[in-house]
Formats: sequence, structure tokens, C-alpha cells
Amino acid sequence: MRSRNRTRIPRQAARLVVLSPSGSVFLFREDNVEVGIHWLPPGGGIEPGESPEDCVRRELLEETGWSDLAPQRLLCTWEHDFTHQGVPVRQHEHIYLASGPHRDPVPESADAHWRWLSPDDLASLGEPLWPPRLPDLLADPTAEPVHLGLVSPRS
Repeated sequence: MRSRNRTRIPRQAARLVVLSPSGSVFLFREDNVEVGIHWLPPGGGIEPGESPEDCVRRELLEETGWSDLAPQRLLCTWEHDFTHQGVPVRQHEHIYLASGPHRDPVPESADAHWRWLSPDDLASLGEPLWPPRLPDLLADPTAEPVHLGLVSPRS
């Protein structure tokens, strides 16, 4: 078995935290072989020539079918190590915030696991959130963007 400290390929990604008028957050539940189960907002890898803002619009459309939301402000950036499609990466993520209606997605696959989570749900979830500290970051919607640095997603 290879060491977790192997060379990692840099990868840029962007995600969009969608906040409903009631304060609920739309998140997907995923399971990665290296980090296990975690919750994260829609988003993914930035394609060549694409800005982080364009990436979140494209990913949101692909993952939810929603085309009417746009990033309103940068919430945070962070880096984390994990294995993406069999490749060890160090991913730098731009996390944006947008307001949107509380509605169901039109998922690209029938097995997509998603939920609208209230602030209380987030605080008591018991499973890791990407980005870490999401409830704290959402507590002050006017705060300046925060750089969380390199974070172990299991912490």
C-alpha cells in the first residue's frame, strides 16, 4: 500500500454554498475511499481557461439543474489532500456563497444524496463538512473571505 504522503497533483476547484431564505444550506453527501463520508456543496474541478465563478455556475447546472444562481461573494478558500478518480491530489478550493430558493434539484444521477440542512442540522451532523467550519463561516454573512489553509478533512 502506498503512503499517504506521496506526491500529490495540484487541482483547482470551486464550490457554491446555496443558502435558502430560511437559512438552510444545500449539500451533497459523498463517500471517498480516502476520507470517508462527508457533506459538501455543489462544485468541482476548474477546467482550463475557466474562472472559479464560471466553474461554480457550470457545476451547479450539471449537479442540480439550476441555472438561475450566481456566486454573490467568496466565503473562503482552503486546501485538502484526497484521491480524486484514483489520483492523489492537493485540491485548492474557492467556496462561494449564493442565496437561492429552497427547492429540489434535478440530479444528474438517481443515486445522488442531497439535503437542505438547517443551521441546527449542520451543528449536530456528526459527519465532516467540506469546507470545515462551515457553520462558523455562515454565522457572519458579511465577514471578509477566510483562508483556512491546508486542512485535514477528517479533523
